[in-house]
Amino acid sequence: MSVKGKAVNTVSTVLVVDDVPASRYALGAVLRRDGHRVLLAASGGEALIELDVRLRAGDLPDVALVDVGLPDMSGYELCRRMKQTPPIAALPVVHFSAAPRPPADRCRGLDAGGESYLAVPAEPEEIQAVVRAAARGGRCRSDAQIRVGRLAMLASAILDVQSARCLGELADAAATGTARLTGDPAAVFVLGEDGEIHRGLSRRRAASPVPDHAAHERVARLMRRVMSGRSGVRHTVVPAPLWPGGFFRPVGSAGPWCDGLLEEAGLVLSRLRDGRTLVCLATPVHQEGPSGETGHMVERLAHATALAAEPLLRYEEERHVALTLQRSFLPAQLPELPGTNVVVRYEPASSHAEIGGDFYAALPTPAGVLTGIGDVVGHSLDAATVMVEIRHALRAYCVEDPDPGVLALRLDQMLQHYHPGVTATMCLSLVDPVTGRTRIANAGHIPPLVVHDMGTAAYVDASGPLMGIGLGLERPKPTEVVLARTDRLLMVTDGLIETRGTDLAVSMEQLRVAAAGAPRGVAALCDTLLACFGREREDDIALLALRRTG
Repeated sequence: MSVKGKAVNTVSTVLVVDDVPASRYALGAVLRRDGHRVLLAASGGEALIELDVRLRAGDLPDVALVDVGLPDMSGYELCRRMKQTPPIAALPVVHFSAAPRPPADRCRGLDAGGESYLAVPAEPEEIQAVVRAAARGGRCRSDAQIRVGRLAMLASAILDVQSARCLGELADAAATGTARLTGDPAAVFVLGEDGEIHRGLSRRRAASPVPDHAAHERVARLMRRVMSGRSGVRHTVVPAPLWPGGFFRPVGSAGPWCDGLLEEAGLVLSRLRDGRTLVCLATPVHQEGPSGETGHMVERLAHATALAAEPLLRYEEERHVALTLQRSFLPAQLPELPGTNVVVRYEPASSHAEIGGDFYAALPTPAGVLTGIGDVVGHSLDAATVMVEIRHALRAYCVEDPDPGVLALRLDQMLQHYHPGVTATMCLSLVDPVTGRTRIANAGHIPPLVVHDMGTAAYVDASGPLMGIGLGLERPKPTEVVLARTDRLLMVTDGLIETRGTDLAVSMEQLRVAAAGAPRGVAALCDTLLACFGREREDDIALLALRRTG
């Protein structure tokens, strides 16, 4: 439709607020001839009720044409109230009056938040043009607000992706961000150079069973085929026969996006020019398809995900090498320890944490069985390297003198001399398998726990300063206890029980209670404690349990 040669952009809904029935009818007729839908209200109160109803229905008008002289409140007051309600605030308001108004009154309408002022009676073309202009301005502001909101959503998704600590978290964050941008369920796949695939699903889907290994392999083959020898960002649509079901919604579930009803899946894939990681953001394809702006934002998220994936992949590879090296430093098999049964357990920290310096030792000596457990402070390859030096020094020193007090002093001096500034905790025990006489020296470590078969346990009163602290502090003499044949001596590193925000004394008491109630046997004791405390820990865990057999 056109008016005097000027095309009407779109059909708008106009709310006319006027207490004079004839005026309402006339304005409504003029606007309807221009192709608009018209809503009528006789007062400010009626207008607010109509707007509230429309807001709840998600169908707000595009323009409000408001008389300044309403019976219950002025048109300026109505405008102020509308602009104080965030969802309605973007609605353009055009004030009008059939009575002559001074310029100051017209300014009041603009100051109250109105977009324009119209003096009536006016030519129908002028009324129509003013309403069209107000509607265009409102649409521009609304589009800008939507665009800003979507850009903020994209920025938040990219921040979540960049904050991921491992490839699994990265895939989950990217899937959640993709789902928010598109409004559809999403699945994200990160494929490393070694062929390992990491999958993330949007939150509304994550709690349901997921496809099996074969389905993931099909996705990996599709990703390689689409990006074979290519880099950058690419789009493709995969028909349903080639796309495994169950990633977007559980197979057999009800709803418009069930995999059984989908014909195809849309993929956005990204790989950096020199990158080794391939990223795929997958969403269901429906009839309307994503808008160009949404597709562009998903592209940017895919590129950001590929950027974030590269260092995480390198870190996981380096961590795997470091963990392999660290495990090689620790004895895979304990030596023969006459008269005792010794069991050790070692668990590295969860996959996103750095390697640490936890270590254990069990050595036969002429004076008995020497056991030790400790932790070099810090999480790095350097900490693991210092741990190795301490273990080798312990093996060398105990040949000359296995007394725990002497060993703690010599190891402390070695650490201060060769690694100034590095500190470590350590607990050493020398057990005579025949008599049960046990000498214990502690250097800032959790003291050993003696677990009795009758369901009780108690910590040995053994303490001392950290090794490497270098303050000239004297080391107390070793503590002596006698282990019965039914007693078990338990030594652990703090990674087993230390929890951020929980006092260590509380955690130690929880450990004591759990150890007292554990099944008999050294292996059962260690396995029970790992099951109780050892899940998703931020630090490495080492345990050593000993029992006399001689």
